[in-house]
Amino acid sequence: MMEDPALERFFRGHRDAITSIHFSSTGKQIVSGSYDNNLMVWNLKENQTQTRAFRYSGHEDAVMDVKFSPNGQLVASASRDKTVRLWVPSIKGENSTFKAHTSTVRSVDFSADGEYLATASDDKSVKVWTVHRQKFQYSLNQHTNWVRVAKFSPDSRVIVSGSDDKTIKLWDSTSKECIHTFYENACHVNSLQFHPSGSCVAAACSDSTIKLWDIRINKLLQHYQTHNDEVNGVSFHPSGNILISASSDTTLKIFDLLEGRLIYTLHGHQPKKATAVAFNATGDSFASGGSDQQVLLWKTNLDNYFNSENDENATPVHKSEGHEKSSRAKSVNVSHIPSDESRASKTVAFNKASIPPSSSASVNQSGDHETYTHSAKSNISAPQVKPSSGSAELKESDLHKFTDTLTQVLAQLDVLTQTVAIIEQRLTNVENKVMSRPASGR
Repeated sequence: MMEDPALERFFRGHRDAITSIHFSSTGKQIVSGSYDNNLMVWNLKENQTQTRAFRYSGHEDAVMDVKFSPNGQLVASASRDKTVRLWVPSIKGENSTFKAHTSTVRSVDFSADGEYLATASDDKSVKVWTVHRQKFQYSLNQHTNWVRVAKFSPDSRVIVSGSDDKTIKLWDSTSKECIHTFYENACHVNSLQFHPSGSCVAAACSDSTIKLWDIRINKLLQHYQTHNDEVNGVSFHPSGNILISASSDTTLKIFDLLEGRLIYTLHGHQPKKATAVAFNATGDSFASGGSDQQVLLWKTNLDNYFNSENDENATPVHKSEGHEKSSRAKSVNVSHIPSDESRASKTVAFNKASIPPSSSASVNQSGDHETYTHSAKSNISAPQVKPSSGSAELKESDLHKFTDTLTQVLAQLDVLTQTVAIIEQRLTNVENKVMSRPASGR
């Protein structure tokens, strides 16, 4: 029987809201950034009697994003002070800094080989740098407003960026050309994440929706409308079958992408906003951060979703809407605050007070942790049309909404048609191989 996701540990140390979270490739460290101008590296031990936390100070304004390098030997941080810093995640915390942009740097990401950095800024640009010596390589400049996020694809051939100009752009990292633009009519994107296969991109949107775009055919693949406030972050499970999101409505939500439905709602940060979320490299754990200044570590417990029949190259199915079957979705409530979904489904409650002291870490409780603070001042984040019952005619605004919805439906039918064509082609190929076997054996 499948277990529910469970809160394992929580960490306190930041003095303001968490902006970003990322695991090292080994899963033994978590790095978090915060509006308190600091980043912290939490060292996870199998023996949970003690947690070592490294606090790195040096930025002169909020830390907007943090990332481990692929080999885990460096941490990159992006800040509102217009700089990017590269840190060695150790007690000494040696670091180098460079002024990457002329305005707030909101996002930083390593290429798959760890050789390059992509940064996104309020100066409307995406820039690419070498990690060694932080040498500027090139700039991508077609956005017309703040760029909130830029990410490399798993093979680093494509960079995706999201902006307050309500567009998502795909860039060829070799030619430096924009190869496609997705247009968001009602919102901007807060976060983007590539599917592990590199075939699609998940967007966390300010209009409280999550959208999955297929970048092979440049079409909307899935659209979830389950949050009640803007979505701040998304993360794919390494299998590619599960997506988790963090929202200002205080919740984390877990989606089954193969069935196109919501399966869990988690309330660990309630009543504060959930601002960041990330799976580790194996997918058996994920971490979340919130405006409650805490980092929560969760056990995924979704092994039944990743059995032998799952193809690691599988991509999400087409799903026009994200209206889940509420009777099948579960609400996991950490703080015992009731939710609407808990009335229609099983509620699994956890209380932070019931977690053993050895499973928590706070920089204010010296008995549970070791904290090392390093200062670096001198060193190297389809609407539905419902006409009013008292009017026989659609308003002009409703007519626009209806037109947009119809356009989305037609686009989705196009995707289905292409999918059927691909399946037919595959069946034909299989049939041809079967027919050719006797001949090849002669």
